[in-house]
Amino acid sequence: MNPEKTKTPSRPEVVMLGLGYIGLPTATLIAQNQTYVHGVDINPEVVETINAGKVHIVEPELDQAVSTAVANGYLKAATKPVEANTYIVVVPTPFKDKNEPDISFVQAATEAIIPLLKEGDLYIIESTSPIGTTEKMMDLIYGVRPELKRKLHIAYCPERVLPGNVMFELVHNDRVIGGIDEESTNKAVEFYKRFIKGELHKTNARTAEMCKLVENSSRDVQIAFANELSLICDKADINVWELIDLANRHPRVNILQPGCGVGGHCIAVDPYFIVSDYPLESQLIGKAREINNYKSFWCAEKIKTEKLEYQLKYGKKPKVALMGLAFKPNIDDLRESPAKYIVQKVLQNANDEEYYIVEPNISSHKVFKLTAYKEAVDKADIVAFLVAHKEFTRLELSNEKVILDFCGISN
Repeated sequence: MNPEKTKTPSRPEVVMLGLGYIGLPTATLIAQNQTYVHGVDINPEVVETINAGKVHIVEPELDQAVSTAVANGYLKAATKPVEANTYIVVVPTPFKDKNEPDISFVQAATEAIIPLLKEGDLYIIESTSPIGTTEKMMDLIYGVRPELKRKLHIAYCPERVLPGNVMFELVHNDRVIGGIDEESTNKAVEFYKRFIKGELHKTNARTAEMCKLVENSSRDVQIAFANELSLICDKADINVWELIDLANRHPRVNILQPGCGVGGHCIAVDPYFIVSDYPLESQLIGKAREINNYKSFWCAEKIKTEKLEYQLKYGKKPKVALMGLAFKPNIDDLRESPAKYIVQKVLQNANDEEYYIVEPNISSHKVFKLTAYKEAVDKADIVAFLVAHKEFTRLELSNEKVILDFCGISN
């Protein structure tokens, strides 16, 4: 406990609506700068965990940062917001039917603070959102509180961080900040300047919303090219990893690495925000989504085929290790994970085979029984690498085992 701890004021300066993979690190960063933050999450267990100075997600350096911020009184969590000067919305934006974005969580968070707003307050959306969401929330606020019209500062500022390096990138990455008017943009820039060392780029709300979607859609298209290459190379009996390495020796070629699909809360999701609103214009973006989704299905079918071939060759059902559940290496985040989808698909077609499901970054799963990675590899006849976790790269693999490497572990 810091002996110079200051008592938490009756009114914090910042309310953070959402304490997940982005909200909690952002709230903690602000609190580290001796700014009082009132974090809000609808999950009481999350609130209790944070107020105990602990974390409910895995992210390097976050646990110590939260512990210190809570101990020093600059960070407090609750299930309901309170009055402040700045409100930041960092809640999920999932899908409805037909991959249509659902902004109901953004709307609910906004509705919760409408009674608390006062002249001069700053309202920021960081949640990935369809184009026009910031304006919709502005209309919602002013519809309920018409006396505040043109008296609030409203802006959109998306995060652009890499899980596993969030605490560094929140500080050092450039940010795009777009307000509903110039005054709102400037107000938001002044706020972020206090915590961020990266360059802050001013624009309008719609462009900022689109910028976030375009960044991740671009990545999705590039990954789709690599995944499509892997499908072609499998049929052509070519090592795709060697091919890409050789092609990248060209000074103007930079092909990404293929995998078992695309997951996470950004790259696998954001393109749909464009495709949903502009289906005729987003042909390439939409096709990339199809390719990356298909790659996961293809991997599951490849495992199924290998199981049948093993049984025909050896006259017995193989034991199968499914290596990884997270959506990318060395994190515990399973959101939109292609590896998790593959495991589910494989288990749907199970026929009394023995499976060992591995995810070294989580201790348990509510659906899958987890096995330690070394034990799984030792016992399995077929080892399918779905995620390139660092633990897997150190494994010594027997030549007697069938290896299905969907993520470049052995290359």
